[in-house]
Amino acid sequence: MTQQLEERIAHLTRAVEDLSDVVARHASEIDRLTRVAQVLAQREAERESDGTGSIPLADQRPPHW
Repeated sequence: MTQQLEERIAHLTRAVEDLSDVVARHASEIDRLTRVAQVLAQREAERESDGTGSIPLADQRPPHW
């Protein structure tokens, strides 16, 4: 009985460690994608405002407001 419990605990410990690694990789990827989205949004805002003097589309209220 004790050996079975030890085996189950070892298996569960390994599963928790594996899931922790997956969560850490996903968090890192989310952070990277967030930075990319911010850079792209900034570039688009700069592109929209270059020479036109108008408010960037992202900052304009939709026409139905």
